[in-house]
Amino acid sequence: MIRFILVALSVILFLIFSIPILIVEWLLGKANPDRKSRQSLAIVQFMFRFLLRLSGVTVTVRGKEKIPDTSVLYVGNHRSYFDILVGYTTVPGLTGFVAKKEMDRYILLRDWMRNVNCLFLDRKNIKEGLKTILEGVAKIKAGISIWIFPEGTRSRGASELDMLEFKEGSLKIAEKSGHPVVPVAITGTAEVFEAHLPFIRPSHVIIEYGDPIYIKQLEPSQRKFVGEYTREVIRGMLEKQLEERKTWR
Repeated sequence: MIRFILVALSVILFLIFSIPILIVEWLLGKANPDRKSRQSLAIVQFMFRFLLRLSGVTVTVRGKEKIPDTSVLYVGNHRSYFDILVGYTTVPGLTGFVAKKEMDRYILLRDWMRNVNCLFLDRKNIKEGLKTILEGVAKIKAGISIWIFPEGTRSRGASELDMLEFKEGSLKIAEKSGHPVVPVAITGTAEVFEAHLPFIRPSHVIIEYGDPIYIKQLEPSQRKFVGEYTREVIRGMLEKQLEERKTWR
């Protein structure tokens, strides 16, 4: 419980005492939006690394060399809030996460999210959802990668393999932008928090970046259900990670 209190207190204090930084970043954004994005990302990454250390989380990163030298759509499995911390601290370059619209309610938090190019998706409003997709396309074309969890919410299955269905529309950002999809497999994050709420416990996380998927190069049947195709790619990556974890015991 002590870890949970320390992590929660750290987040609250950061949000409160970072108000002057937000003001400076807002002013900077008027003159140099790119510098603002990079500085904000560096600050958020520093904070996330601190929270991971505070939580006792260690991370193994694999496949980073497979990420193309261009902006991409990261597509990953989702079992924990800590997926976001691990993702943001390991990606190269500017990256924004797609978050649920409800996150836009929280002042200060939403301001930092906007500063690091996050998008807020309204799943209940098709018109607003399409606008978010177009925003994502514009960001990717501007050199900012986007990260999305196509399950739409955290999977609560007993195993990382118990993924929810991938929503096909969630990969439209890659289809419409022409940029590649990078599949991401993560294991070990649910063991930090969600597996034993409200306690935070140490865990070793593996995050693996897979071979990029170029949608236009897929077979017609694969392009038609590219979400399911990507899900199976990630499942294969997860299976290998879980087999490896068995040898640790």
